[in-house]
Amino acid sequence: MIQSRSETIFQVAINICLSFMVLMVIIPIWLLIAGSFTDDSALISGGYGLFPKVFSLSAYEYLMFKSKDILNALGISFFITTTGTAASLIITPLLAYPLSRKDFTARNAVSFFVFFTMLFNGGIVPSYMMWTQFFKIKNTVWALMIPNLLMNGFSVIMMKNYFAQNIPAELIEAAKIDGGGEFYIFYKVVLPLSLPIMATIGLLTAIGFWNDWTNGLYYVNDSRFFSLQNLLNRILTNVQFLASSTEISQRAVNMKLPSVSIRMAIAVVGVTPIMALYPFFQKYFVKGITIGAVKG
Repeated sequence: MIQSRSETIFQVAINICLSFMVLMVIIPIWLLIAGSFTDDSALISGGYGLFPKVFSLSAYEYLMFKSKDILNALGISFFITTTGTAASLIITPLLAYPLSRKDFTARNAVSFFVFFTMLFNGGIVPSYMMWTQFFKIKNTVWALMIPNLLMNGFSVIMMKNYFAQNIPAELIEAAKIDGGGEFYIFYKVVLPLSLPIMATIGLLTAIGFWNDWTNGLYYVNDSRFFSLQNLLNRILTNVQFLASSTEISQRAVNMKLPSVSIRMAIAVVGVTPIMALYPFFQKYFVKGITIGAVKG
């Protein structure tokens, strides 16, 4: 098919815009990686660059001193991410599916309750008292998983809209005529047709679990239960304290403590695992986010 001149110009303009947007995403990540392999003094004197001015592994060497703690924190993060995401993908559709059914009498009331939780919450202090005094999850691995992350209103409404828009009511009626009960219809008919939204919610939930550090900050002070984000944040805080203290800053200089490049290395270590998983979910993510966001 031969394109007209205007179509060719439009296509070229679109390609230029998209290429520019790709560069806007790639360049900061590349600067981050390059900064993590740059000597601290070079970063302080010359700033960041696309390539290390003075190559150094000091930031990663410092992290290696904490390798035992990092491996333990990495295991904690993988556990809460996988277990929490799996649990979320069980709980969320169990609530979203009834809300998508027009024959559910309490549909509007429950939907309002779910939406209300997106606008208001009890606050940090009441939440802390509830989770620590009533549920007693402080200094346990469950403190990193349950509060705020296991299920949220946004995921429920997004999945509800997907069910309402993409699961034909006639298909459910046909399954009922064939003798299928509600749980059979849900697991054998609805869920197999919902892979895009399940993958989308799963990816968003996994990112939330992996990047979360606030739950660890509020509910965990035992280093055995630090997630990767909490441990890296603690390492960064310690390095900044050593670098800023007038009494021990000279000792830190003598030790060549990487007070600047360590930030870049910590970011690289924290973001690499989730970036490695994203390409496998991208096609489901794009489809699920566009369909599930349509108002039902």
